Amino acid sequence: MTQQPLRGVTSLRFNQDQSCFCCAMETGVRIYNVEPLMEKGHLDHEQVGSMGLVEMLHRSNLLALVGGGSSPKFSEISVLIWDDAREGKDSKEKLVLEFTFTKPVLSVRMRHDKIVIVLKNRIYVYSFPDNPRKLFEFDTRDNPKAAHPTPHLHTLGLCDLCPSLEKQLLVFPGHKCGSLQLVDLASTKPGTSSAPFTINAHQSDIACVSLNQPGTVVASASQKGTLIRLFDTQSKEKLVELRRGTDPATLYCHDSSFLCASSDKGTVHIFALKDTRLNRRSALARVGKVGPMIGQYVDSQWSLASFTVPAESACICAFGRNTSKNVNSVIAICVDGTFHKYVFTPDGNCNREAFDVYLDICDDDDF
Repeated sequence: MTQQPLRGVTSLRFNQDQSCFCCAMETGVRIYNVEPLMEKGHLDHEQVGSMGLVEMLHRSNLLALVGGGSSPKFSEISVLIWDDAREGKDSKEKLVLEFTFTKPVLSVRMRHDKIVIVLKNRIYVYSFPDNPRKLFEFDTRDNPKAAHPTPHLHTLGLCDLCPSLEKQLLVFPGHKCGSLQLVDLASTKPGTSSAPFTINAHQSDIACVSLNQPGTVVASASQKGTLIRLFDTQSKEKLVELRRGTDPATLYCHDSSFLCASSDKGTVHIFALKDTRLNRRSALARVGKVGPMIGQYVDSQWSLASFTVPAESACICAFGRNTSKNVNSVIAICVDGTFHKYVFTPDGNCNREAFDVYLDICDDDDF
């Protein structure tokens, strides 16, 4: 099931520290600063055609582009690196690298020294950006196995890459159904096929996976999507299990204190990680001993707060800058072109603080 992209948005992605987001569109590419919300630049249709995917490298001048949409200038089997620092108006002069494959590129991840490119059954890792060479190649289970209802939110080509200087961790779905593979790119020798660590996270296929900034915790949900499980990437132990509604959780962001998960219907749930007593629990949890099936349900934790963006539009979400000690915020960027900021308190109060239409914000400068 594929939805028509709203307002021409084909995919949305935050950069590595969630301070910016990039928007791939039928009309090109737009880059925004999150707080305060402003357009940082754009590539128009004449320069790049319609775009399928775009990925930023922190706040640098480098972008990874993959063609897509209805009138692409570039192929869906190639990743092109755009360097805006290059002089010249001709777009060809700004395209500095190209990685071409035999199958469509489903997703791209970058860190300061590597680029990861995900195809349906294979993941490639290259040194980057100077003198790129292939370091690793990993075979995977079909990634993902089924088409997802929100392709423009980039739920294809599941994979996450830790941006931290201290940890070069890569995570992706394992060969076994419901498993995760973790690879430390720093300790694995290029060209070798050393077995990655495996975590048996779920019983059905993985639908989303996310690392926290330091790479110490990995969160995942299956295609059933009602349970989000967090694991320690070092010990591989399960840390916590979070339960949400019946709609599958599609995308999320987590730091040391909280995790936020969004669904394709625009509902965002916020869970406490540092102080899990803040999360809601089943009333049955106070009853005492129950049977094994109900026991699993009783042990689960529900979100401390949730909100639904008014248009019920699919969105990506991240935590905003904290305004005070007891007030935290979540940013939701929706495919319908809207920007929402909600503030929440540890006791579960949640209110919208800001709203804007990011697609209506213009910057006269080219990127």
